[in-house]
Amino acid sequence: MKKITLLIILLLIFSSCVGKGSGRFFGGGVNIATDPRTLGTQIDDAIMQKNLLARLVLTNKKHFLTIGVKVIDGRIFVTGKVDDPEEKLQVTKIAWETKGARSVKNDIKIKEEWNFQVSAKDLLITSQLRVAMIIDKEIKNSNYKIDTYKKKIYIYGIAYNEEERRKVINEAKEILDVENVIASILLVEDLSRQSN
Repeated sequence: MKKITLLIILLLIFSSCVGKGSGRFFGGGVNIATDPRTLGTQIDDAIMQKNLLARLVLTNKKHFLTIGVKVIDGRIFVTGKVDDPEEKLQVTKIAWETKGARSVKNDIKIKEEWNFQVSAKDLLITSQLRVAMIIDKEIKNSNYKIDTYKKKIYIYGIAYNEEERRKVINEAKEILDVENVIASILLVEDLSRQSN
């Protein structure tokens, strides 16, 4: 039964489309048509992301639900919650061992007692930022992943220019009750390979 469950999980990981996000922490995927990366880079990033997720799940099945991974231009962003510092170090080590990894940014938190009020507030903050980005036509909303943890917003993505990056960060800072905005937003010009 355990082998069948693991097989189903792995099939779910590998069957999703290129450009799809990785679970509850990063939401939907990047739209291929609006993504400034080349198709080859998008495919390379998707393969790295799926391989890393599979290795994390093989290490511990709960990582399928508790760890989020996003790969942009070979840069790995990891978020989620783990039980102890040793587990956080193990996830970081596995991420660095991913073939093609250029960098690893680890925003994993150590689990604390679950609090419905804090979780609901984090979900509301994420939703408010997502709506604000959809309304602003100068922001390519599909190029960003958002995670909120204890009123801190983590934003990962690609901006077409400095103005777009600034707008995304400002939108996040304007949301009521946000304590901090941690942005890992690359500019198109920062990418190693860009679409023509």
